[in-house]
Amino acid sequence: MAGATIDHIISVTILIAALLVAMTTYNHMFATAVDYDRNRQVATKAADLMNTICLSPGNPTDWGETDTSLLGFGLQDPEAGGYALSPYSIMRLRASNSSGDSQLVYYSKTGLYYNNISANYGNSILIPIGDCVNYTTATELLGINKTYGFRVDITPTLDISISQVAVSPPHNHLILKVEVRGSGLPLSDATLNYYLFQVESGGGGSYPSIKAYSGVEQTDSSGSVLIEFDEVHESNDPYSFTVYASLSGVNGVGHYSYDTVDGLELVVPFIQDFDQGTVIIAHSFDVHNYTETPVPEVKYNATFFVLNQNFQLQEVQIENSTGHLVYGEGWPYFTTQLPASEVGLLFVSYRRDANRMGSVILPWGIGTLGVSVSFGGDPTGYDFVATELRQVIINGISYQVKVSAWKLGS
Repeated sequence: MAGATIDHIISVTILIAALLVAMTTYNHMFATAVDYDRNRQVATKAADLMNTICLSPGNPTDWGETDTSLLGFGLQDPEAGGYALSPYSIMRLRASNSSGDSQLVYYSKTGLYYNNISANYGNSILIPIGDCVNYTTATELLGINKTYGFRVDITPTLDISISQVAVSPPHNHLILKVEVRGSGLPLSDATLNYYLFQVESGGGGSYPSIKAYSGVEQTDSSGSVLIEFDEVHESNDPYSFTVYASLSGVNGVGHYSYDTVDGLELVVPFIQDFDQGTVIIAHSFDVHNYTETPVPEVKYNATFFVLNQNFQLQEVQIENSTGHLVYGEGWPYFTTQLPASEVGLLFVSYRRDANRMGSVILPWGIGTLGVSVSFGGDPTGYDFVATELRQVIINGISYQVKVSAWKLGS
């Protein structure tokens, strides 16, 4: 009788243990299934967001070219269709640069804060935040507010680096080395359309002027090429150099500049009216916390170049192309008007005196200068983040778009 009782206890114990193991296994499988289903939903949402952002121009379809309120969010170029993004819509995003930082810039003469989309080489797109679309508005228009978070990163496909090559006496002319890489590999036999704008003093109290050089080169087997400018002094002459690279339908842009203003940026262009293409050309001491005295007076010369489909820059006449900027009172800024429907570059050369000159560029359309843009939330701290990648075209320049999505809450 005692043996039967012991057998019964052992059987019950084994049964309970088996049930516990089964329940644990089931709970684990159930939790895994729940996680899988949730992650699948996030991955599906990332794909949906990519299609909405890249394959829809939004509502109204031309919202990127106007100051119109946005009713539907999308970045597709309505005139091109497919995986082509509007350069103007991207400019209106309350975006940060590729590093994730975006510091608002305040300009006291207008009393406005400006969103700062910065390029790696010091130029910026500064647009009033009142004309920008913020992240909260975008999530509401996309129908994911309080359910999903997202982020979109827009970066050039090609990596183009430019450096100045040191020369030894008796040589003193400018030599620039251009290197083109794609997906980590050098691009040989890439065609380069380049433009160099040399800033010239103009003499005496005159406004500065620019002397343009252009040409076509091709990269060698290492993806690089040396471009020489016999008439430009490598250490005395300020200049701005832009190059457009093309190979088998993939296009990129690089930029490099050199000035002689002792590290002070003396002119800042602000976008005043996005719809009309009105731009403020301002004295930088009203913007930056420079402490130098006496404050320098600055004379500038502004030129707008339209970028056509063959990567040729064509000059367009604009109003107030020259001006005399004085810090504080007097003439702290001038305004000019760009052809708002044309992508291009506003090139502003400036002089402090005959020996100290420089330049700044405002890209009208991010592709014209290969600017990277990030827009959206921060995925840090979330267990699962789904990503989607697409190759797109902006202003004829090849870009990669990465959309990240994550589930909010539990």
